Amino acid sequence: MLDKSECPPATGQMSGNSTNACQGEKPMSTQTENKPAATRNAGAVKAGDGEYIFQLAELAGLDAGTGYSTAFGPVVEGERMQIGLMNKARGTGARPHSHPNEQWNYVIKGKLRVYIEGQEERIVGPGTLLYFPANKIHATVALPDEDVVFFVAKDLSHGIVGKAADGTMSGPHYDEGFAPKNED
Repeated sequence: MLDKSECPPATGQMSGNSTNACQGEKPMSTQTENKPAATRNAGAVKAGDGEYIFQLAELAGLDAGTGYSTAFGPVVEGERMQIGLMNKARGTGARPHSHPNEQWNYVIKGKLRVYIEGQEERIVGPGTLLYFPANKIHATVALPDEDVVFFVAKDLSHGIVGKAADGTMSGPHYDEGFAPKNED
């Protein structure tokens, strides 16, 4: 517990990473500065054990759909949940895939073309909450107009990466004209 007598009288704050500690706030995550805790997803950050506040946009990202999607961004894992702030470049996205854990996506920026098994394909934009039940085949692709940013939440019964519906991990979806250029 912080002894408030340690706070300078002029500012009421301590220096360093505990800037707001004298006001009862905990410092933000320093896990990137210390040895990282073990995580289910390589490159994710582990929450808990004193690590409770995270600046997602400042954390290192990881490939969240290796072999079938362009989704890339930071992931933080708790005891039972994993949370991420994902980016998909315009005109790119995921091929149909599934995973044994359920997933929620909240679109922050841009528009997505969304396919969910058994549903009609739809276009969604900022403010839309998407639910993907466990093992339900689905795909999302950023429209060509702009990049997409979305918040993702999944349970930790499985990692962040799923498996392509066609059984191949041959790469993400690219709309015509958006595939990476070969540099020969």
